[in-house]
Amino acid sequence: MNYFIAKYLARLLAIGLIVGPILSAHAGVFNPETFFLKNGMQVVVIPNHRVPVVTHMVWYRVGSADEAANESGIAHFLEHLMFKGTTNRKSGEFSEVVARNGGQENAFTSSDYTAYYQTISVDRLELLMEMEADRMTNLVITPKEVELERQVVLEERRSRVENNPSSILSEHLNAALFLSHPYRNPVIGWKHDIEGLNIDSILAFYKRWYAPNNAILVVAGDITAAQLKPLAEKYYSKIPRQPETQRTRAKEPPQQAERRVTLRDNRVRQPTWQRTYLAPGLQSGNKAHTYPLEVLSNIIGSGTSSRLYRSLVIKQKLAISAGVYYSGDSRGPSRFIVFASPMPGVSIEKLETAVEAEIALLMKSGVTMDELNRAKSRMESEAIYARDSLSGGARVIGSALAAGLSIDDVETWPEQIAIVSVAQIQVAIKTVFKTKQSVTGILLPANKY
Repeated sequence: MNYFIAKYLARLLAIGLIVGPILSAHAGVFNPETFFLKNGMQVVVIPNHRVPVVTHMVWYRVGSADEAANESGIAHFLEHLMFKGTTNRKSGEFSEVVARNGGQENAFTSSDYTAYYQTISVDRLELLMEMEADRMTNLVITPKEVELERQVVLEERRSRVENNPSSILSEHLNAALFLSHPYRNPVIGWKHDIEGLNIDSILAFYKRWYAPNNAILVVAGDITAAQLKPLAEKYYSKIPRQPETQRTRAKEPPQQAERRVTLRDNRVRQPTWQRTYLAPGLQSGNKAHTYPLEVLSNIIGSGTSSRLYRSLVIKQKLAISAGVYYSGDSRGPSRFIVFASPMPGVSIEKLETAVEAEIALLMKSGVTMDELNRAKSRMESEAIYARDSLSGGARVIGSALAAGLSIDDVETWPEQIAIVSVAQIQVAIKTVFKTKQSVTGILLPANKY
């Protein structure tokens, strides 16, 4: 996932919702309603009656981090194949029907989940639900379709990764950062694994993970839970519950050595520097540091008023950009990333020294109460603005639940941010900024530095 998109979605996590038998959140931004079907499938409804349109999403709690050895990319490959036929519909018919009815659709895969979504007029929602429920268990693919789609996926990898030096570096950085955890593998998969995937392994993956009790239905728009429930029961409840699948991800061992990854490429026009630290999150490490780190990232690296940008870009004029990325909402270990790109004529070494000086100052002095209060105010405002998006709420809530977060984790976000203190941030700083649990990545033009 693009860092800036991920950061935006992480900010949108300032949402409240409550789980139980069709209950509304008492203080949430999107005020969702939720219930469970008898087969274990969770349903979340986010009413938004501005226009007679809905976004319909089905999230599966499976991503690239759940793939077996030598099968990297299988979750993403299956996502492509889900647009083929079923026992009830011909190959490609799903997309044709959506387009014919004026809708838009797509899907995406991440390390922790896979999601399928459509946006369409509310009076066409039932048709979408029937088709989506159908392909949850009745997918039909042929060896020929697998081979054709393999070429599509390989071309996607060529265009998005192999022809993009920044993406190549990102793959190597992840592989260096995670010694054992499957986050070290790219979501799209390694080329040799994609070439080796076969129809039997793909269908086995589908049957193992694609089940109603491993899925979440999220519908946002001009509808209520009372209106949606009969439709959800009609189309999704009839799908049998499957045995629970045990997640067997490798754990990350303690890290004792800093690493550096440098990529030189003739296609690079603008050098970049970044340092990625292994960090705790809500489901990995000491979760108490998650909210302080989120506030810290806003203070030092969010926008042109942030500490890093003001120092490196405006004051010292060493960089054309500088910032930070952190999100603690993944199922596994999180990352705290500091990045910058040098001004013309400024060496990477000089820029790195300047960034390290900012980190050292942060380690020594922490943040001020004024910085803390302004960050909290910005984050509160971002949470309020989030309600303007029809599909934003569906994406935020779906991604949080699909990644394993509890409703309470989401519901209490504003309260957790509000109580973050300067002292808590200082403890979190000393926990994260350890070079022995970091990887430094440098992207350079060939033969120029």
